[in-house]
Amino acid sequence: MPHRPSPLARHLLAAALARTGDEMAGPALLLLALGVTGGPARASALFGALLVSAALGGPLLGALLDRARRPGHVLAAALTGYATGLGLLLLGLGRAPYPLLLALALLTGLLGPALSGGWTSQVPALVPPALVPPAALPPAALPRAAALDGIGFTAAALLGPALAGLCASLAGAPAAVATALALVLLAAPAALRLPPRREGPRPHHVLAALGAGVRAVRTTRALARATLVSTVSSAGQGVFVSCAPLLGARLLGGAAHGTALLALGAASALAAGAVLARRPTALPPDTLLGASVLVLAAAPLLAAVPAPWALVAAVLLTGAGEGPQLTALLAIRHRDAPPGLRGQVFTTGASLKITAYALGAALAGALAAHSLTAALLTGATLNLLAGAAFRALRPLTAAARP
Repeated sequence: MPHRPSPLARHLLAAALARTGDEMAGPALLLLALGVTGGPARASALFGALLVSAALGGPLLGALLDRARRPGHVLAAALTGYATGLGLLLLGLGRAPYPLLLALALLTGLLGPALSGGWTSQVPALVPPALVPPAALPPAALPRAAALDGIGFTAAALLGPALAGLCASLAGAPAAVATALALVLLAAPAALRLPPRREGPRPHHVLAALGAGVRAVRTTRALARATLVSTVSSAGQGVFVSCAPLLGARLLGGAAHGTALLALGAASALAAGAVLARRPTALPPDTLLGASVLVLAAAPLLAAVPAPWALVAAVLLTGAGEGPQLTALLAIRHRDAPPGLRGQVFTTGASLKITAYALGAALAGALAAHSLTAALLTGATLNLLAGAAFRALRPLTAAARP
């Protein structure tokens, strides 16, 4: 008989499909809007709207996932809604009024955290043995699953933009948007097959659930630190990625070369994640998180050196920081998220990271218009601030805990 993939493997594959569609959607929509609207300002605003509204949608989506008897149905509905929003944007660009399209992008972006944190929050229910309490799992089972999930994130970041560019060049920007929404829809059946939630105490109202989720992130020291550090660092990463085309134009002979070089960074992150997946307990995730922001702070400083080798090294260094940071972040959330609030912890964290990334990219655009070096220094400073936050929010000692 042919070997059937495990539920966890099917889940991780479906999550990678959905995330690849998500990573494709932004660049594909940007390319389509540039061709239809004829101006970078409107196209960039549409792209930004798709990202920035995630901060509002993440907590609400997490609360619904935590309260649902069948969280997979909520996740599938969110995937379908996101794909529908992309389809309406595809049909409306060039036909509908621009303010309506902007509002539609904002509404679609509310569901964005479903494609990242929503999937990850369901991983513990699929780690073999799935029906055994987490305390009875093999010590490395959940960290290994989290590391494999992180590899899926990174692979999507590598493939998504490349697929968007390939589809747009071969068949046009509308085909790229259509491919993105098709990938998201392909993942929906796997979401429907997720196991039902184990019964347990849960808030009676969604608003009460939202309050409980915010308190869990705010009062659990390790979660608060991981959320703040990763959010600030994500803004720094947004700065660096936005500088890549300008660095390519300055050092490599073309803006497209700088953007293509980001694939090398994603490959570096993928390699780092694969190493960690083989030895998931080699380093404590908190230590890994703190070290990653220092690596990410060094990358834009190296990129400020006016030499092609320095830019290539900086991109590789970025991947070497991003991959372990994501693995550490997922491991900390799996370890410390309260079982009844897991969905909120993951989707809220994802939404904050998405929004911070978008704001960092916007900040870089404004700074780089005057000084590319100033933009790179800002990216380094944001990661250094993340490192300072990591040290300032050290866990309380046993004597200091209430």
